[in-house]
Amino acid sequence: MSENTVPLLEARGITKAYGNVAALTGINFKLDRGEIVGLVGDNGAGKSTLVKTLCGAHQPTDGHIFVEGEEVHFSSPKESRMRGIEVVYQDLALANELSVAENIFLGREMKQPGFLGVIGTMNRKAMRASAVETLESLAIEIKSVETRCGTMSGGQRQAVAVARAIMWGSKVLLLDEPTAALAVAESDKIAGLVAGVKDKGVGVILVSHNLPQVHELCDRVVVLLRGRVVTELRRGEYSIDDMVSWITGAALHKR
Repeated sequence: MSENTVPLLEARGITKAYGNVAALTGINFKLDRGEIVGLVGDNGAGKSTLVKTLCGAHQPTDGHIFVEGEEVHFSSPKESRMRGIEVVYQDLALANELSVAENIFLGREMKQPGFLGVIGTMNRKAMRASAVETLESLAIEIKSVETRCGTMSGGQRQAVAVARAIMWGSKVLLLDEPTAALAVAESDKIAGLVAGVKDKGVGVILVSHNLPQVHELCDRVVVLLRGRVVTELRRGEYSIDDMVSWITGAALHKR
């Protein structure tokens, strides 16, 4: 099997239980390079639980996770980041009092060469230059990478969070409701950013209630209902109404 036919990220039989309550049951899921897969479902369907399980924030009760064909056992998001998997949560996890550049390098600060680096002195100039390069490569317009994140609009802050994930997530980007709190224009900008990421060969999982956006962006859509995958829809073969029918479970009664 060639490298191009091996899924970038794969879940087989993933189950997550909390006591007697099963949040996920037997989830099978694949993501390829340069592919955007939508993950949709009603509240409580298990979308965020699956994302957190894939990145190591939660450990599965049963099942297996593979990255490029190799089985992995993530005990924390830090371990999944080391394998090129980055997550952007709905709450962004940005430090509002820090600058754009500082947020992009948060937890991965660049040190000065030589003795200064040994004693922990940060190379702020290099971090600013690298942050500018990343933002420009993604066509993200930020007045200055020294701007405090707390002073920016919701769309700009979300763009910084996505840029940070793209910069460090060389393989997989997990987006959990990235446009939930944004106005239409800012939501469209984030959608364009996600489409650009796909062109770079990154695999994207998009969790969203914005069904028109999911319909427009995604190559495939996986629908969860009560912690189970009920269908997989491919681009050009379904409508937004079809998605709604599966999300509510109505489509199951039409079979």
